[in-house]
Order: sequence, then C-alpha cells, then structure tokens
Amino acid sequence: MPGVTRRSDQLSPELQDYLAAHSGQPDQVLTDLAAETRGSFPDAAGMQIGPDQGTLMTMLTRLSGARDALEIGTFTGYSSICIARGLPGDGHLTCCDVSDEWTSVARRYWAAAGLADRIELRLGPAVDTLAAMPADQAFDLAFIDADKTGYPAYWEAVVPRIRPGGLIMIDNTLSGGRVLDSGHESASVQAVMAFNDRTAADDRVDVVLVPIGDGLTLARRK
Repeated sequence: MPGVTRRSDQLSPELQDYLAAHSGQPDQVLTDLAAETRGSFPDAAGMQIGPDQGTLMTMLTRLSGARDALEIGTFTGYSSICIARGLPGDGHLTCCDVSDEWTSVARRYWAAAGLADRIELRLGPAVDTLAAMPADQAFDLAFIDADKTGYPAYWEAVVPRIRPGGLIMIDNTLSGGRVLDSGHESASVQAVMAFNDRTAADDRVDVVLVPIGDGLTLARRK
C-alpha cells in the first residue's frame, strides 16, 4: 500500500502486530530509512519490504553462508542493508537498479549502517548488467524485487549464476492476493502468475512460496 511500510495481506492486523512484536526489531538506521522513504516517496513507499521480511532475509543470508550476493531492484536500500548485514565481513553485495534518485538515498544509509565497503551499486538495466559480467561470475544468493513484467528475464539471467545450493529470493509473488484472479487485467499480476507457474515447474531449483509481506518465493539451486 503506498505511503506505509508493507504489511502482510494474508494476516489480520492483530496477528501482524503480534508477529512484529515477537520478531527482531529494526534498528535506528532501518527505522530512519523507512521514515525517510515514506516522507520522500509516498507514492512508491509500498515497494519497500517490511521489517519482519527484512529480519528473515538477514537470517536466511547468514544461514546460507552467502559471501557473494546479488540484488535486482534496490529502491532506497532497506533490503540491501538486510542482506549485507547477513554477509561476512569480507562479503560483497552487487545491487542493480535504474534509479539514481532512489539509490542516492540507499547510498547514504549504506554508509550510516557501516556497509558501504561491501555494497556495489550498478546503475542500468539488470539484465544488461548481468550480461556484461564474466561468464563464470557466480553468486551464493540473489534477491529479485524489480519490475514484475521483467521477472522471467531476471530469473533466466540469475539462475545460471547461482552456485549449487545457493538461494534465490523473489518478492511480491502473491501480488496482493490477485494471483487467484486468472482474469486480472494488470500486466504485472499476469506476469507474476506466469512466473510462479514457471518457477514451480523449474527442475533446476527447489521452491517454496512463503506468505510473508506480499509473498516471498525461496528457491534453492540444485
């Protein structure tokens, strides 16, 4: 929902509050970033992940043992901070985005979080960025959260670059519950539905769709 930190559409407000109260809390850097994003970009702030999802992503990054990570769709930097915090001290996160305006906020908060030395921003279409990388450059973890109609292209660009046993996280795969409406006219919703069918049938990965935020698909490369 524009203008607010995203909450799950799958839980009642009371359960959402209970979940938040019994999960790790965002620190001041993330709290300030969320507030600035809402104030500066009220019409786009709903693209920012919620604090519970951020905590989960930090934990998954640590549990996966990831050292080299990739993010497609950085916005103002909340998710990138969560991922980078799960990396070891010598870890590296490559962030792909097309907006200098949004990522200029991210850069400030990466510095405030003490993570600027492990995050690299590449401005430009992510598919082009990946295509320009050495053929043997691989990642341990990737997070995809950009334009939904681009998901199929991002998926095909990312999967071959994830090491066996590596993790791919894909955001917004419930599309506000609209994935149940096969006749929905939105191109983004139709793209997410097609993407979900595609990943579920992809024998290169093991997949589970988790009902947190707006849906988070977790795919482990076989």
